[in-house]
Amino acid sequence: MTYSQPQTNASGTATLPQPIIIAKDVEKTYSNGFHVLKGISLTVNKGEVVVLMGPSGSGKSTFIRTFNGLEPYQKGSIEIDGIRMSHDLKNVEMVRREVGMVFQQFNLFPHLTVLKNITLGPMHLRKLPKSEAHDLGMQLLERVGIAHQANKYPGQLSGGQQQRVAIARALAMKPKVMLFDEPTSALDPEMVREVLDVMRSLAESGMTMVSVTHEVGFAREVADRIIFLAEGQLMADTTPTEFFNHPKEERVKKFLSQILH
Repeated sequence: MTYSQPQTNASGTATLPQPIIIAKDVEKTYSNGFHVLKGISLTVNKGEVVVLMGPSGSGKSTFIRTFNGLEPYQKGSIEIDGIRMSHDLKNVEMVRREVGMVFQQFNLFPHLTVLKNITLGPMHLRKLPKSEAHDLGMQLLERVGIAHQANKYPGQLSGGQQQRVAIARALAMKPKVMLFDEPTSALDPEMVREVLDVMRSLAESGMTMVSVTHEVGFAREVADRIIFLAEGQLMADTTPTEFFNHPKEERVKKFLSQILH
């Protein structure tokens, strides 16, 4: 079963969903023979917040990385805002301009200040003048709550602060979609909330988001849909209420019994 979140316009009138990510029958097998993705199909609409959950090794991170060409796949098709992912590097580059990604590790340049980490992409890839990039960078640092850290280096920040810089850096490219691959898994527990708060505010602003996470509270509160993967297959696509309160699939029930205490 698949579930699509109904959408409304400013006047409250229902509107047709506008797909921005369309994955069809995506398959991937690693060189060692491990079949990690077994024909997964998923459509994400503009403005949706979709959370991918599932046990370790289920293919969640691999699947989300196919959306911007970080993981190649052998069968099926993926389109991002009408651009088909292919071996054509031009297409991959076009998709990456529209898709921001935040990883488990922050991947910041340690030798650059926080602000320069953010302005590098817009200046070099979107050819933004330095003054405009600077203003944009400061606006984004304000948005994620750490404008006062602009001139520090990543090593001088906490893990939570570094991850917020990584989010600001991704937003600086003005993406149409934001992907999050377990963005809080490398953080100390007390730093998780500050990152999730930024993600909540992004969701409230209407950003299309796909996130791999085990943060149950975030998934319950913010997600429009929960996608459950296990053993390389999509086993559930439903609302948070249905997923957490009325799971139908035995594999989902087993997973929830292990993560909910």
